[in-house]
Amino acid sequence: MPRQMNLGAFLMATGHHVAAWRHPAVPADPLDFATYKRTAHIAEAACFDALFVADSVAAPSDPLASHSARSVYFEPLTLLSALSAVTERIGLIATATTSYNEPYHVARKFASLDHLSAGRAGWNMVTSDAAAEAGNFGRQAHIPHGERYARAGEFQQVVQGLWDSWADDAFVRDKASGLFHDPQAVRAIDHVGEHFRVKGPLNVARSPQGRPVLVQAGSSETGRELAAQSAEVVFTAQPSLARAQAFYADLKGRLARHGRDEQSLKIMPGVFVVVGQSQAQAEDKYEQFQALVDPRVGVGLLGRMLGNFDLSGYPLDGPLPDLPPTEDGQRSRQQLLTELAGNDQLTLAQMGRRIAGGRGHYSLVGTPVQIADELQAWFEGSAADGFNVLVPHLPLGLEDFARYVVPELQQRGLFRRQYQGHTLREHLGLQRPANPYFAERDQP
Repeated sequence: MPRQMNLGAFLMATGHHVAAWRHPAVPADPLDFATYKRTAHIAEAACFDALFVADSVAAPSDPLASHSARSVYFEPLTLLSALSAVTERIGLIATATTSYNEPYHVARKFASLDHLSAGRAGWNMVTSDAAAEAGNFGRQAHIPHGERYARAGEFQQVVQGLWDSWADDAFVRDKASGLFHDPQAVRAIDHVGEHFRVKGPLNVARSPQGRPVLVQAGSSETGRELAAQSAEVVFTAQPSLARAQAFYADLKGRLARHGRDEQSLKIMPGVFVVVGQSQAQAEDKYEQFQALVDPRVGVGLLGRMLGNFDLSGYPLDGPLPDLPPTEDGQRSRQQLLTELAGNDQLTLAQMGRRIAGGRGHYSLVGTPVQIADELQAWFEGSAADGFNVLVPHLPLGLEDFARYVVPELQQRGLFRRQYQGHTLREHLGLQRPANPYFAERDQP
């Protein structure tokens, strides 16, 4: 088949726009499961590859948190486990941090989700960029950037080893003989490293996909190298076609030295989309959300995304102050936003409004044809293998994309009209990994 793009649906409570909860068409309760269920059905009917849920393990602590719907939200694995019971084909990708979890917990939960969903689970491995999380886990300060990534690399190795604890055919379940599993088909990983000591084995059988799909979202130098070593999908924020092409070429170019081919990694930039039947209608929809942005909330979001900086003491009509490289947050996002503020000469208030929807991701406000044109240009221009779709409000923003943009992509032969497989790996065109510890059992 001709190459087709992959699409993920980003499920952020009430929508990706910081003021979405204030819009009259948006259910304001971020713990309303019915809204998530409806959104999942919209995405699955449109044949999206996956639903994606981000996460933070801390409530926002800034003074304006009371003006944001980001104070409470579902724990992602719990939410996706519930959604697995009301969907059949769409993938389920959840974020879990390596900074404030243990490998055994993460391995067990995602293997369980893969079984519950019959092979649709994916783990978005992050190192945490919210400094407030540290205080919930017995630490006075956030783990420094370099140490977080060193821990993440070892964490991922342990999780993968645990996922391979059992051979695929380990469980014979022979009632006549009384043998439940083959004792030669299980292994303890006995891992001893700088950050972790884990004996194993995992008390969940090898999952339907062999391993859940491994997703990564870091775009810094350290993050790129970690992705080249082990990630199967990369989510990234890229502000322009040229920047996206450079990122794509750089990351794909790193794979060979890790013994990987280019098809083993899918790069899916985020894209913030507002759809209208005309350009004027799309802009009007967008401005309805922009008008609801409290400037102080926008600047609070900006400080958080720049790397957990408090910008409340600076004038709203002044420029972005010079800030040191973040030790807590995402360095790649800090660089992106700093360049945006400087290049466009934006004040703090203007920057807060600029990122209120897309948060630094590429933004498209236009007609279905215009949006499809841009996505096609990125896809065919070696800038993306697909996209993580961000919409201002849920579920209606995703419904607009599914109703108007997806058919345009299908008409051009760029996106599927029906699912060809059942697992997330099959949707993404990724191979099911063999178990390296029981390779002899897989021989014919």
